[in-house]
Amino acid sequence: MDKKNLEGEVDKLKGRVKETVGVATGDRDLEAEGKIDALKGKVKDAAGNLREGIKRKLEELDEPKPANPEKP
Repeated sequence: MDKKNLEGEVDKLKGRVKETVGVATGDRDLEAEGKIDALKGKVKDAAGNLREGIKRKLEELDEPKPANPEKP
């Protein structure tokens, strides 16, 4: 898991809590803030997934290719 994935999960959780508290208390500003935090979390999570994918591809490129046997 990439650092951004972890940050994203924290933001999504924080957003859900704020949104739930906002709905329960009737605080529309807190509810909206929670939705924004959750959205930030999703963006960070997607960025983390992208970074992981890029790292994997770079590692694949660095791996030595198996030698092809010479054709007679």
